[in-house]
Amino acid sequence: MPAPQSKSPAAVLRQLRGQAQRHWQTLGERERLGVQLAGAALALLLGWSLLLAPALRTLKTAPVELERLEADLLRMQAQGAEVKTLRGLPPVAPADAQAALTAATERLGPAARLNITGDRAVVTLSGVPPEALQAWLGEVRAAARARAVEAQLARGPKGYTGSLTLTLGAG
Repeated sequence: MPAPQSKSPAAVLRQLRGQAQRHWQTLGERERLGVQLAGAALALLLGWSLLLAPALRTLKTAPVELERLEADLLRMQAQGAEVKTLRGLPPVAPADAQAALTAATERLGPAARLNITGDRAVVTLSGVPPEALQAWLGEVRAAARARAVEAQLARGPKGYTGSLTLTLGAG
């Protein structure tokens, strides 16, 4: 028994094309029209799904995304300007930095505990609202020139809980 010979992919495609052409010739005029209409409908569906729908969706969402990105850019530019301003100011004396950090932390009330060791400070938070934490971070960055180097925070229903490690006089 001889071993079956494998055909090349091109030969297989030619054979299948020939079979399809012979089958097409056997179809009646109405059947050919139906197959052509089905093919056209399928081509329209694929064209819509792959080309037009994604482009229209992008055009629809682009203005909102652009506004969001512009707002982000403005916020980052403002932060960059603030950094330049802070770097241009003379350094804060360690005692003044500690006093500013202590005063800012006391404004958070019993939800914050401060422990200062050398040029590092650890603030333990318990249920601090996001707005209060954001304001506190801005205040200690500007007044005490403190910079957060480590944060272990979890957001709960009452606010943020965890600890922040800061370096003082970071400029």
